[in-house]
Amino acid sequence: MSDTIEKEKFVELNYKVVDEKTGDVLVTVDYPIGYVHGINDVMNEEVTKHLDGKKVGDIIEVPIDMKKVYGERDESLVFTDSIKNVPEEYHQIGTTITMENEKGEPKGFIVTRFDEETLTVDGNNPLCGRDVVFVLEVLTIRDASDEEVDLGGAVGADPDLEEIMSKT
Repeated sequence: MSDTIEKEKFVELNYKVVDEKTGDVLVTVDYPIGYVHGINDVMNEEVTKHLDGKKVGDIIEVPIDMKKVYGERDESLVFTDSIKNVPEEYHQIGTTITMENEKGEPKGFIVTRFDEETLTVDGNNPLCGRDVVFVLEVLTIRDASDEEVDLGGAVGADPDLEEIMSKT
């Protein structure tokens, strides 16, 4: 049994995402993210390819240009409206508001600013257009069970990085 990360190994890790320019921690995941390497890479391939051959306890830093992942910021996805038009439960920075486009497709917008008169929401992913560093700590490596390989992760778990990122 290999104790290094390779295809079909079950891997658990913690990570954080740091803005390269400011040094601010943008995302912190303190609970283990579990997945089957090479089957269901819950993070972008640019990140997971750096995990090949790593061992438990390894901490790696992977710089990523998020423009390649999410594209450039789209300022047409930023809206400011009168605070009177927005229900009070959305008057908090970081709150997600789901809206529908003209085709009825849902899109999440995050409240980024508000004051006594206006509220601003942004439909861009919070990492969009940034240069970031993923700092990953390998916690567990083991052979994945057949069921985990079929599922791409831990039995009973459904890791979804988009859901995690939308909460930042």
